[in-house]
Amino acid sequence: MSASGVRARVRAEMTEEIKTVARRHLASDGANLSLRAVARDLGMASSAVYRYFASRDELLTALIIDAYDALGAAAEHAAEGVRGDLDRWLAVALAVRDWALAEPHQWALIYGSPVPGYQAPPDTIGPATRVILLIAAIVREAYEAGRIPDQPPLTGRYAEELAAVAEQFAGRAPARLVGAAMSGFIHMCGAVSAELFGQLTNGVDEDRRGFFEFQMRGAAAFAGLS
Repeated sequence: MSASGVRARVRAEMTEEIKTVARRHLASDGANLSLRAVARDLGMASSAVYRYFASRDELLTALIIDAYDALGAAAEHAAEGVRGDLDRWLAVALAVRDWALAEPHQWALIYGSPVPGYQAPPDTIGPATRVILLIAAIVREAYEAGRIPDQPPLTGRYAEELAAVAEQFAGRAPARLVGAAMSGFIHMCGAVSAELFGQLTNGVDEDRRGFFEFQMRGAAAFAGLS
C-alpha cells in the first residue's frame, strides 16, 4: 500500500474511533457533545481531534448522517423480498421501531429535540429521506399496479404543495396518496418516539409491538394499502 493509502486508512480508522466515542457521549450527555471531552477519552489533545472534525457541529453532522443511513439500511433490508404491499409497509415500520429500540440515543439525535444552535446542512437531506422514500415507493408501486382504489382528490393550497412533491418523488401518484404516505411516516415516527420516551400508559399498552403494528395497519389503510 502506498504512503497516501496508509494515511487515508489511518485517517478513516481514527475518524470512526472518534465517532464511536462521541456516540458513547450521546448516551450519557445527549447531544451536548464536547470535542474536548471526546479528545480526553481518546487520550488525545483537543487540537488533534480538530484535524478530523473542525467543530462540534461537523461531528454532530457526521453522527446524524450515520444514524439516518443505518436506519435507512435497516428499513430497506427489511423490505427486501417481502411480497404484498401491506406486508412491506409493516416490515419497514417494524424495522424502524426495532432499530430505534436498539439505538435509542441515535434515534433521539435525529428525531428528538433539536440541538440548540445546530443547523443541519444539506448533506443530511439524502440520508434523512431514505425511509420516507421507501414508504413512498411502496405506495406508488401499489397505486401504479391498480391495487389502491381512486379516492376523492384533495383541493386547495396543500394539494398544490403535495402535487409538486408527487411530481418529484411519486410519479403519477395523486396528491392525496402522497399526503397519506407522508402522514404514515409521521405517524410511524411519533409512535416510535412515544414508546421510546415513555409516553405510553403502563398497564394499558403492555404489548407495545402489537400496539405499534395496530397503529401502522391503520396508517396503511388510510393510504389504501391492503
